[in-house]
Amino acid sequence: MVPLLVLVTVTLATRLAGVAGVAPLRSWAGATRVGFAAMFCFTAAAHFNSMRSDLLRMVPPWVPNPELMVSFTGLCEIFGGIGLLVPATRRVAAAALIALLLAVLPANVHAAFTGMTLRGAAVTPLVPRILLQIVFIVLIWWCGLRAPGSEPPRMHTRTGAGAGIRA
Repeated sequence: MVPLLVLVTVTLATRLAGVAGVAPLRSWAGATRVGFAAMFCFTAAAHFNSMRSDLLRMVPPWVPNPELMVSFTGLCEIFGGIGLLVPATRRVAAAALIALLLAVLPANVHAAFTGMTLRGAAVTPLVPRILLQIVFIVLIWWCGLRAPGSEPPRMHTRTGAGAGIRA
């Protein structure tokens, strides 16, 4: 659940920066993209640090070359997270991250059914894990894949002479 905490914390902090005047972060979608970028870079680190052996054990036995798969998925998380931040790659990155979340689900199922641990703690039970994956997929679709311009219009306030008067 630490990745969820990273996502929520970074998204809220980023949204506060938007409220404070950082223009690209004034929308919840923009703040959520930054939150996902941070979360995916955070989770990708586990693919290359001391948690790597735990992740290798999560790979189901029918998946060939677990070492390569763990490295590949870690790199996909890094590039996907960064790709969400670049307008030109946002939609492709979002689609790829959704595909990645679906592709790694068998590893999460395998880990839950075999009673694995990550750094000595039990993995997230299967039902909450699947629900979390669904939440991630929906949020990535919302902040990265939905059609441009599908965000509700912002309310603009006018000040000074004529404020509140419509032409």
